[in-house]
Amino acid sequence: GTDAEKHRDLLAAENERLRQEMKACEGELRELRRLQQQAPCRDCPHLQENAGLQEQLSQLQREAEETRAKLVELDLEVQQKTNRLAEVELRLKDSLAERAEEEERLSRRLRDSQETIASLKSQPQQIKYIIKTVEVESAKAKQALCETQSRNQYLQEQVGMQRQVLKEMEQQLQSSQKTEAQLRAQIMLYEAELERAHGQMLEEMQTMEEEKNRAIEEAFSRAQVEMKAVHENLAGVRTNLLTLQPALRTLTHDYNSLKRQVRDFPLLLQETLRSARAEISQAIEEVHSTNRELLRKYRRELQLRKKCHNELVRLKGNIRVFGRVRPITKEDGEGPEASNAVTFDTDDDAVLHLLHKGKQVSFELDKVFPPQASQEEVFQEVQALVTSCIDGYNVCIFAYGQTGAGKTYTMEGTAANPGINQRALQLLFSEVRGKAADWDYAITVSAAEIYNESLRDLLGKEPQEKLEIKLCPDGSGQLYVPGLTEFRVQSVEDINKVFEFGHVKRVTECTNLNEHSSRSHALLIITVRGLDRSTGLRTTGKLNLVDLAGSERVGRSGAEGSRLREAQHINKSLSALGDVIYALRSRQGHVPFRNSKLTYLLQDSLSGDSKTLMMVQVSPAEKNTSETLCSLKFAERVRSVELGPVSRKAELASWPSQEQLEVTKGLLGDSPGSAATPGRGHTSHSSGHLSSRSASIRRKLQTSG
Repeated sequence: GTDAEKHRDLLAAENERLRQEMKACEGELRELRRLQQQAPCRDCPHLQENAGLQEQLSQLQREAEETRAKLVELDLEVQQKTNRLAEVELRLKDSLAERAEEEERLSRRLRDSQETIASLKSQPQQIKYIIKTVEVESAKAKQALCETQSRNQYLQEQVGMQRQVLKEMEQQLQSSQKTEAQLRAQIMLYEAELERAHGQMLEEMQTMEEEKNRAIEEAFSRAQVEMKAVHENLAGVRTNLLTLQPALRTLTHDYNSLKRQVRDFPLLLQETLRSARAEISQAIEEVHSTNRELLRKYRRELQLRKKCHNELVRLKGNIRVFGRVRPITKEDGEGPEASNAVTFDTDDDAVLHLLHKGKQVSFELDKVFPPQASQEEVFQEVQALVTSCIDGYNVCIFAYGQTGAGKTYTMEGTAANPGINQRALQLLFSEVRGKAADWDYAITVSAAEIYNESLRDLLGKEPQEKLEIKLCPDGSGQLYVPGLTEFRVQSVEDINKVFEFGHVKRVTECTNLNEHSSRSHALLIITVRGLDRSTGLRTTGKLNLVDLAGSERVGRSGAEGSRLREAQHINKSLSALGDVIYALRSRQGHVPFRNSKLTYLLQDSLSGDSKTLMMVQVSPAEKNTSETLCSLKFAERVRSVELGPVSRKAELASWPSQEQLEVTKGLLGDSPGSAATPGRGHTSHSSGHLSSRSASIRRKLQTSG
């Protein structure tokens, strides 16, 4: 233990000496760095050499650190071995102390056993002596004798037991002696191992000491060489510093100049940016002004183009085509199939785009109404056609499109938001009241439907009665329906009663595509007859408002039974309408109007003697793009049809006689009780009588003319 402590003291002293030398080297190195920082030089020929020396010095420092780390590891190893040696010595001392205690305990037990044996050996003689004495002294104490004998027996048993205990203790003593011999042998082994470990530790410590001294000497010699080189380099650096001072003053002057320029640069930059922003803003404003002017001119030219186009359409007699897109509803469902596939052109309200199977298809109509367009906005575009009916022109407005696209809503509307039908009659009444000072007008209304290729009167007493379409007997070539009930309307209340009466009788059913699907083509025929009291000019205008049944795919609509027959008749009549449009567009000699009751009834409107407008209704839902594409393509074909100029139905007669005036007034319904209501309308007989009266009056007026 004393040798180990001395060795540790030597190691600590040597480490302290090395630390002091390292601190001295570090102080010199800091001094060199401080001198170099105070007088830096550029382009010095010794800089590279100085850098190399610094790198060598860093390497020496790293080697010194490694040596220091090795010394620390050796100190730790010596400390561990010393601790192990101390532990072995403690275990040896503990073993010796335990052995001494065990020997002392066994010795005490041996002495106790010997004393017990000695006392037991002495006791029987006294007992015998007492027994003999008792026998001599008293024969009367037999009871005491018996007790004594029993006690003697007990003591003998105790002696036997003590002998047994003695044997056991002797055996324990023998085992303790064997254990003592084993412990002594083990102690001898421990001492030999300790001696061998101590020798190895001394050898290792001597080897480590030699390695440490050798490493310290090598590091010290290298440090001396490097320090000498550093001192030489430092002398060269000092010499270079003296020569670099003028260059340093020049660099300082240049640095101050650059610093002033950098300080003034933000102001110069801000001024430049300000002027650039002003120029850019002015240029942007000029571009905006130019764009606004161009946009104004473009819109003006667009309006002019539309005006010219409408005039050209009027002169050529083209069928005007308006498109209306209904909004997405909850009936369209959710998910990708209910997404919007129709977009609009922000600059042209006559163009819409349809996304069909990933491709965008564009269509140009006369006017396109987006989903947010109101009923009022739609009617504003068609009211000019409606008012031309008062001037004696025939006008036809019909709604076309797939089922569920909103045709009935556009034509009929709701009670709170009426459609074209009711608004047209209201407008006619307003116009008639405005001309009441010079003109006498009579407005009559008829309503019919084509159901399964059968023409039925919606205002008659027998709605199931089938009617036929015939030529007028006056030779004018116009078509009329014998027996079709006409109601004279003079107020909005009459209009509501007629619409309510006719709407109840129209056939509608529920399909997969529309909860209230129209199963027939509905026709509202408004006839306006006028007489100019001052000139005798007589006009007759007819307004046909047609709500076509929706085209549908039987597979999608789920039509069965009677619904299937209805769908087949609807599709057949619409196909016939397509054939008529194709024949008109290609200017064929024969137009197949009579292939369907629908086309036959619309012959006057499609043969060039009527102003015709088609309102194509489309659905924007993705799942309906195929039907929407077909409807828009059909609308483009209809738009290209030229019907020719429209003629006005007016007859100018000479000043009529009193008889002719009375007959004409009767025709116009000025006599009392001529107004008809839905419950008390003209029957088929009255209608035929009215037609015959009209023909006779026309012949009389022509003769007088």
